[in-house]
Amino acid sequence: MLYLSEADNWNRKPNSQSTYLNPRSSSSSPPKEATMRKRTLYVWGVAILCFVVLMIVTPAIPQSQEYHNFADQREFFGIPNTLNVISNFPFLVIGVIGLVLCFYKNYFKFSLQGELWGWTCFFIGVAAVGVGSSYYHLDPNDARLVWDRLPMTIAFTSIMAIFIIERIDEQKGTISIIPLLLAGVVSILFFDDLRPYAVVQFVPCIVIPLMAILLPPMYTHSTYWLWAAAFYLLAKVEEAEDKVIYKWTHHIVSGHTLKHLCAAMVPVFLTLMLAKRTTETNRISLLKTWKVSWTKVNENGTRVESREYVYTSVQSEDSH
Repeated sequence: MLYLSEADNWNRKPNSQSTYLNPRSSSSSPPKEATMRKRTLYVWGVAILCFVVLMIVTPAIPQSQEYHNFADQREFFGIPNTLNVISNFPFLVIGVIGLVLCFYKNYFKFSLQGELWGWTCFFIGVAAVGVGSSYYHLDPNDARLVWDRLPMTIAFTSIMAIFIIERIDEQKGTISIIPLLLAGVVSILFFDDLRPYAVVQFVPCIVIPLMAILLPPMYTHSTYWLWAAAFYLLAKVEEAEDKVIYKWTHHIVSGHTLKHLCAAMVPVFLTLMLAKRTTETNRISLLKTWKVSWTKVNENGTRVESREYVYTSVQSEDSH
């Protein structure tokens, strides 16, 4: 049987009278708010405790100098490591485009104030990757590597805050923007150790796809998150196989150059998602939803019928 609705407590619709809406109204009782604050503190406490334990029980990971020895070190037009430098240009382009659209007549139709702040930080980070990574690849060394990784941590942590805002609670997500950004900055600037950076980079890679699948979305087109995650995973594989890919392609292009191009597809997919999505009135997680579609064609190839149905295992209220 086809069900297309869900309990009202999942629904959050934008207010037509204002650009931004806080879904948590003032009707929440003080005891409930106090309980939510305690839970938030517990979550942060557990996260900090896990990080401290990780730092104690695992050995330090120093930055290997071999990391700076990229496969493709060719120079064209007087630019050292040319392809690894110019392949960062898409980050700058999509970052600037996304940042402009965030403020151009509310083009992305944000319904929450926290979303605007989160996505603004994200696109600033993406644009900064284009500059910082290019600067690093002109002369790869430890000092410049900071400016390659710092913008990426801004983008990673912003995405985490955005997910909390959209899928869990706007207030918690908005408040978490600054702490998450600071955690990313601290992991780069104040540790001569890769463990904090690894946590900041890889935890979102695990948590975000899981949240995209398991938690009901506030907007449509949630599958774009999974496409973005897939391209980022592909980018990490290409980064790890830098020299192998350079050899396979007969020294035409290296894995690290392809890594930049694939990673740049992440903000491309997310920008397309922002431009296309609408408010999801039936908040059902991807795990509980699937589509069936078909198209009938004549023998001459002319399409005569096209159908698409969305099924979900969540029962509607009036189906009892």
